[in-house]
Amino acid sequence: MKKMLPPEELARDERFVRVQLTDRMADGRSMVKAREATGRKAKLTPDREDAPDAARALMHGIFMGEIQALEGAGRTCWDFEVGDGPDQAPFELKLDMARQCWDETRHCEISVKLGDWMGTEIGEFSEATFLYEAACNPDPVLRLTGVNRALEGLAIDVFNTMREFGAVSQDPMLEFCEDWMLADEVTHVKMGSDWLRKVTEHDPDRRAKALEFQQVVDKLFSFGGARGETEESPIGLARRFRELAGFTDDEVDQISQMDHDALEERKAAVRSYREKAGVGSAPA
Repeated sequence: MKKMLPPEELARDERFVRVQLTDRMADGRSMVKAREATGRKAKLTPDREDAPDAARALMHGIFMGEIQALEGAGRTCWDFEVGDGPDQAPFELKLDMARQCWDETRHCEISVKLGDWMGTEIGEFSEATFLYEAACNPDPVLRLTGVNRALEGLAIDVFNTMREFGAVSQDPMLEFCEDWMLADEVTHVKMGSDWLRKVTEHDPDRRAKALEFQQVVDKLFSFGGARGETEESPIGLARRFRELAGFTDDEVDQISQMDHDALEERKAAVRSYREKAGVGSAPA
């Protein structure tokens, strides 16, 4: 079997529509794009006019993320020989990735059923392979920070947002399933946090490089402040669950500040665009 499989060789059938991340985020049905166009409040709640589309788009995004998380964890099991070198992985780390594969497979099955429950189907929304791309790093430690800490950390935020949406929507099916998967995601992030510290215990340079990569991924997927701790962000930063997953208070504060800065940058960019276009002011 081929090692270091590139994203373009991932197996998909004709239902899947693959696009670049920018095109995926430009979909007018997404929570972020809809708010930019209409000035609606950001937080996903049942009283939002676009709540059904926004929730279904987010659910489909979760499904695609679970497929790629499964593929990424599986590749880590296969791509690296057992050992302690920079291009090797400890056997116990591989066992954790195998356990994660099992969890992600279950999440895929749950997500398909939830999609049916919410009235969407595979391929209604497009797929961007950003999560799997982060899992292609040749250093297994950078895979842990890019995927398990950054993107699985984002999954914690997304699952908690959907869990809360299910609760206020009085949808026990959605609330229960999201709560179930959220518990698994906390475990996955905790595995990334624990292995990062263990593998780099005597290699501060490698740890610094891994955390720098995590920051790059976190900033990229702050989505212009779409995640944050205010009502202006559709996806809430799940501080309590991140701390359970091994993040320190300082690390969560750093992500929160990054999200805030991204939001302010996006608002400034929207204001500048409207001024140049001669369009009246509206919430950014």
